[in-house]
Amino acid sequence: MYAPHPSSALIEAFLRRPFQGAAPEAAEFLFVGLDANYAPDIESSPVFPHLLEYHENGPAFWCRRGVHHPFLLPSYSGDGRRYHRTFAKIGFNLEHADRVSFIELLHLPTVGRNRLERSDLNAQHVQRLRSAIFAGDARHTFVSAGVLKLMRATGAFPELNADHATAGTALRVLCKQSGRTVYQHLHFSNYGKFEAQLQAEAAAIASLFQSRAA
Repeated sequence: MYAPHPSSALIEAFLRRPFQGAAPEAAEFLFVGLDANYAPDIESSPVFPHLLEYHENGPAFWCRRGVHHPFLLPSYSGDGRRYHRTFAKIGFNLEHADRVSFIELLHLPTVGRNRLERSDLNAQHVQRLRSAIFAGDARHTFVSAGVLKLMRATGAFPELNADHATAGTALRVLCKQSGRTVYQHLHFSNYGKFEAQLQAEAAAIASLFQSRAA
């Protein structure tokens, strides 16, 4: 069950582009989440116009504003900022703007605490995600434990069954085939006792694009 966000402008933005950043089919690095969750009063925030700008064209926003997400702008200090600050520590920069995509299992933005179930998901959106991971330009896909659990529940991702997983250096490898790898990582909102693991995973992700540039 989930509560869709009350902002009609935000809903419309997701109906047009149910992802953030680059289009998932064209991205090399794909980060999969559960749902895009926003404060109920996000429309009254100074960042809201920038949020709509971002949803219109994520790569262009990144290049124009110098940050990958509007929650990193000085005018915003609410929920979601920790997630994107942690992500930023990986070291992606402007040259990666059109190579990084965020896509959630749920196709609509939400508000409040939600407990997603398989029946909440849109079959067409799930198939789009599957295609992006296994038939698009993605070479590296990242999912957290909660995302992985729901992906397995859909039955649409048999490649991610538990018996396919192998240990990696810092990231658990869930699937590796045809030049594409799916990894399990800690959710970027974690902190405190998870800091050392977050740093190790950030370094491991960074090595994926640093080694190619070397």
